[in-house]
Amino acid sequence: MSLSVVRDLREARAPVGPEELVEFETDVLAGFVLARAAAGLSDTTISSEVIHIEQVRAWLGRPLWSMEPADADAYFGQVLRGAAKGTRLSRAQAIKTYFLFLELRHKIEIHQLTGHVVECPIDEMNRPRGQKDAALRIPPGAEQITRLFAGWRAELATCRKFAPTARNYTAARLMAEVGLRVNEARSLDLADVKWELGRFGKLHVRLGKGARGSGPRERMVPLINDAGRTLRWFVEDVWAISATTTPVTASRSCPPSARTPTAAPPGSAPKRCAPRWPKPPPGTCRTGKRS
Repeated sequence: MSLSVVRDLREARAPVGPEELVEFETDVLAGFVLARAAAGLSDTTISSEVIHIEQVRAWLGRPLWSMEPADADAYFGQVLRGAAKGTRLSRAQAIKTYFLFLELRHKIEIHQLTGHVVECPIDEMNRPRGQKDAALRIPPGAEQITRLFAGWRAELATCRKFAPTARNYTAARLMAEVGLRVNEARSLDLADVKWELGRFGKLHVRLGKGARGSGPRERMVPLINDAGRTLRWFVEDVWAISATTTPVTASRSCPPSARTPTAAPPGSAPKRCAPRWPKPPPGTCRTGKRS
């Protein structure tokens, strides 16, 4: 058996000059931006990554793909020694993402042009440490939620102001039972409750969360997990209390149940309030000065 020379089938490249290398570096960065946009990242996130990369490139003084672990040690150990942890973590993550792009797309091409093998300079030894793991939030269990609402329900009998406490209790129960967001719950109206739709009834969420500047998105939410019974209790019992009071002067932004009814100032016409959630029928809202 004898050995023979294997010919490289890849395209042979002539040595490039400094200007061509700068143009190639610019094209690589433009390709990185396009790839991140194709991944669905927002313009703000991409711009932040590019800023981090450009700052490291300006400090290094040569193409970023030639950065070695010793350079990363000097940069994070001296230049960013006193920087905030968030800045160090964001910059390190931007560098790691950029080198991942280089290794996947341009590793062979860079080796042909410069003879340098692309390798990420951030490893387990110099990787900036932070507290990102602490941001993990574990939702409460079913037993904890049951205990929370049981205690809250018991306070309804002894609370100082029943109507606002019952309103907050109902909104929280809706968020827990059908998954409404805070802004969605506070924007509900009585007409949004569709008792006749489906097996349990449905909620028409008019101001749902949008995405990418689309504005509010509407959706129908079934009243599962006894959410219909919670709403019926609020409408039939809590609003029945508000309907027996006389509306007087008040600000539009204050919930009606959070005010104590008092006489209107002499010479002023009585005004009726319009609470944000839920909107009662005309003439059923009591208002007044703050207690």
